[in-house]
Amino acid sequence: MKLGLNLGYWGSGRDDCLDLVQLAEDVGFDCVWSGEAYGSDGVTPLAWLAGHTSRIGLGTAVLGMAGRSPALTAQTAATMDHLSNGRFRLGLGMSGPQVVEGWHGIPYGKPLKRTREYVDVVRQVLRREAPLEHHGTYYDVPYTGSDGTGLGKPLKMILHPHRENLPIYLAAIGPRNIELACDIADGWFPVFFSPRRYDAILPSGFTPRPDFDLCPILDVVVGDNAAECRAQVKPSIALYVGGMGARGKNFYNDVACRYGYADAAEKIQDLYLAGRKEEAIAAVPDDLVDEIALCGPPERIKELIEPWTSAPITSMSLMTRQPEAVRLMADLLT
Repeated sequence: MKLGLNLGYWGSGRDDCLDLVQLAEDVGFDCVWSGEAYGSDGVTPLAWLAGHTSRIGLGTAVLGMAGRSPALTAQTAATMDHLSNGRFRLGLGMSGPQVVEGWHGIPYGKPLKRTREYVDVVRQVLRREAPLEHHGTYYDVPYTGSDGTGLGKPLKMILHPHRENLPIYLAAIGPRNIELACDIADGWFPVFFSPRRYDAILPSGFTPRPDFDLCPILDVVVGDNAAECRAQVKPSIALYVGGMGARGKNFYNDVACRYGYADAAEKIQDLYLAGRKEEAIAAVPDDLVDEIALCGPPERIKELIEPWTSAPITSMSLMTRQPEAVRLMADLLT
């Protein structure tokens, strides 16, 4: 089992973060992941960490596709791979309509089509087999619209990539998105993944390719009191299930419903959207936390980890800022 350290969004505590990443590298973690939404970007922290590490992989979990052209994303990925001597991994995600339209100011559109085109352009740029040319629904390169100058011409990236087959991961939640990730990507980030419901999550008949990295993202909180540890995870679950998306268009709420927590998911969303966030947090069921996170004393985590090791996952991306959690998971799984 490969282990990753997921830093989430960049914030304060730079030195503490560096110490944690260097610890993860020392105990054998495979990768450190960084994300973005509408705060810090997901690449700059990894560029800084690349200069303070030597072996651990550096990946985005995830970069928002709406904020960058696919050609620019390919340039960024190739540059990071050079700077890190082949340690970079490109994780991509569509985000939701509230961020895509409310922050980046572009229409959400059809995410499956947009994602397929985006990844195709990125791979074309990295392969450098020919000057870039793609004429699809969402990306028209060189641009052929009637409002253009007509001066655009196919170009090939000047930089020769360190690896033309640089790994691409996709964040996906719904069944059709998961099928797409399995079809065109090298890895998949399941969020709110329950190993006990593995068969219900994956597309019917899906068998992972031998080289496909199924890498769920999960919180790990170590402490003497399981309830207090769960309490540290519940705010993020309430945020995503309750407020990360509009009513009827919240993918995380849909996941909780598919897991059998429809009543709780509805209550959490009602409270969160009404501004009653503390009540929404209190409404998160303990059982849901225990399905998608590892919380409590070391001996309890050892008991809870069995379904994770039994499911056919290949990596775990751990959301934690605790050195003791990094050491414990390394002891258990590496």
